[in-house]
Amino acid sequence: MTDAPDAESESESGSGLAAEKARRLAHVGELRSAGVEPYPYRFDRTHTLAEVRAEWGTLEPGTETEHRVTVAGRMMLRRDTGKLVFAQLRDRDGEIQLFISKAVVGDEAFEQISDLDLGDWLGAEGTVMTTRTGELSVRVERLTLLAKAIRPLPDKWRGLTDVDTRFRQRYADLIVNEEARRVFRVRHELVSSIRRTLAGHGYVEVETPVLHVEAGGAHARPFVTHHHTLDMQLYLRIALELHLKRLIVGGMERVFEIGRIFRNEGISTRHNPEFTMMELYQAFADVTDVMAITEELITTATLDCTGSTLLTIRGQEVDLAEPWPRHRMVDLTSDAVGEEVHPRVPIERLRAIAERHGLRPEDHWAPGKYVEEIFEATAEHQLVRPTFVTGHPVDVSPLARTDRTDPLLTERFELFVDGRELANGYSELNDPVEQRVRFEHEQAFKDAGDAERATVDEDYLRALEYGMPPTGGLGVGIDRVAMLIAGVDSIKEVILFPTLRPEVW
Repeated sequence: MTDAPDAESESESGSGLAAEKARRLAHVGELRSAGVEPYPYRFDRTHTLAEVRAEWGTLEPGTETEHRVTVAGRMMLRRDTGKLVFAQLRDRDGEIQLFISKAVVGDEAFEQISDLDLGDWLGAEGTVMTTRTGELSVRVERLTLLAKAIRPLPDKWRGLTDVDTRFRQRYADLIVNEEARRVFRVRHELVSSIRRTLAGHGYVEVETPVLHVEAGGAHARPFVTHHHTLDMQLYLRIALELHLKRLIVGGMERVFEIGRIFRNEGISTRHNPEFTMMELYQAFADVTDVMAITEELITTATLDCTGSTLLTIRGQEVDLAEPWPRHRMVDLTSDAVGEEVHPRVPIERLRAIAERHGLRPEDHWAPGKYVEEIFEATAEHQLVRPTFVTGHPVDVSPLARTDRTDPLLTERFELFVDGRELANGYSELNDPVEQRVRFEHEQAFKDAGDAERATVDEDYLRALEYGMPPTGGLGVGIDRVAMLIAGVDSIKEVILFPTLRPEVW
C-alpha cells in the first residue's frame, strides 16, 4: 500500500513538503515535454461511481462483463503488485476500484500509471467486473490524467485532525474526512426539505436586499459599509424581516427567504458573523400557526435527512414527532431563581436577582432586558428537548404584538433545543402608530449606548400605513438546525468556510 507524506507534519518543517511539491511539478514538466496535457479541458463520463454500483453492485465474485463504462474521480489509494495496480477512485457520490493490468494497457501506459500520485484526478475507460474477493471494479483499458495534484493529501488513515486546519482548508477536509462530507449532505437535505415543505403550503420564495439603509429586524450590531456612487452609509442586513413584511403589505400573503445574515458580534461554537436564516411570513395567521409550522419544518427535515424523527441529545433519545412543550419565559425564569421574574417586578429587585446570578447590568437595561438576561443565565441551558419559550417582554420584542392577556409581554416565542435557540417567531405588530412608538423607544436606547438596538425605519412605517393584515412570522437558524440533525457541537462544522483570523503566510 502506498500513500502520500503526511501533509500536516511535513508542512511544519516545510522541507519535506517543498521537496514533494518539486517532484510533482517536475512530473508535470515531463508530461508536457512528452506531449501530454496534465490539465485537460474536459472529460466525458458515462456513469458516476454510484451509478456503477447501483447497476452492477450485485455481481457475483469473479464475474467479467462486457459492459463498458467511462468514470472519473480522485485517486485515494493505490496498491502495486508488479503487473497489476489496484487503485481506489472517488467521485462525489461514491468509490470504486480500478483494476489496471499491464497486459491490458501495455508497458508504456503501465509505466506512466505507476508515476501517478494519490490525489490525482483520473478518468478511466473499461469494463465492469468483480475480483475473486467480490470487489466491484472497472478493468481499465485507458486511463487519463485529468488534474495533477501538486500538494500531497493529508494522511489517509488519520485524516485532517487539526481543527483550525480543517476549517481553513475545507477543501482538504472534504477530501479526506467522510464525516465532513456527511455533515454537508445533511445540510443540503435540510435546506431542500424546507423548500419542499413550504412549497407544499403555498409559500413563494423571494430574494430581498443584503444592503440596508436601516439595520432593523433584530437586536444585533451591524457591519457598516459605504456606497461610493451614492455617497451613503449602508448596513449588511442583520435580518430578513422588514423587507419580507413589506411583501405581505403588497399582498403576496405567504413568502419566505433563505438568505445570508451578517452580525458584527462574537465568534463561538454557536456564533459566526455570517450565517444562514430562513424567514417566512403568513398573512391571516398568528403565533400559534407559526409554532405549528416550525414543528413541521424541523421534524420533516430530520426525517428527510436521517430517515427517522429520533435524535440523541445529551445522551437522551428524543422523538421530534412528539408534541413540543410550551412555557412562558417568565415562568421558566421564576422557577429557576426561586422568585418572581417579570417586567412588573421593581427594577431594583430585578437588578439584585441579575447580580446574584453573575450578571453585570448596564444602566440602559429596561425591565424586559433583565428578564431576558436572567433567563439566559439560569434557565436556557436546561432546555434539552425541543421547547417553545413564549411571552417575551415587550421592550425586547419591538416587532411583536402585545400578548392578549398580559400587556407587558408579547405573542412571541423562541425555540430551544439542547440549550440553543433555533427559531424565533411571533404575531407580527401591524399597527403603524404603535410600531412608531416602539421604534422611537428603540432609538432612545440606541442613543443611550445600546448598539444592538434598532432605529426608526420610516419606509417600513410607511408600508404599514398602507395596511398589513394579521400576520405570523418565523425565523429559523439553518446552521443551528443543521448542527442538531447532524449531531455536531460547533457551528463551524456546518459552515463550509467559517470566519477565521487571517493566516500568517
